[in-house]
Amino acid sequence: MEEYSSSICGGLPPELCELLTKEQQNIKIRLEKRKWGREVTIIEGIDEREVDLKKLASQLKSRLATGGTAKNGRIELQGDHRHRVKDILAEMGFPPDNIIIIE
Repeated sequence: MEEYSSSICGGLPPELCELLTKEQQNIKIRLEKRKWGREVTIIEGIDEREVDLKKLASQLKSRLATGGTAKNGRIELQGDHRHRVKDILAEMGFPPDNIIIIE
């Protein structure tokens, strides 16, 4: 008898499970103005139980050559990178239809 893992996907292969969890996430990318007119790109809606936010933030920072952090369940990147972040997340396997850029 096959023993199922106690994951959210109930016994599906890990690759399929990861794909399903990425498809269920609604990711919002928006721009926030900070002190002295600084712009910060905010990425919210990524499930931190399924995706390592610190690792994802690190990958985004190196691809965009910018500073940033992962905290409070969201990723903050210095500067306005909304459209480039959407393209990079789509390349990483997140469905483009679930990535919303808030203007």
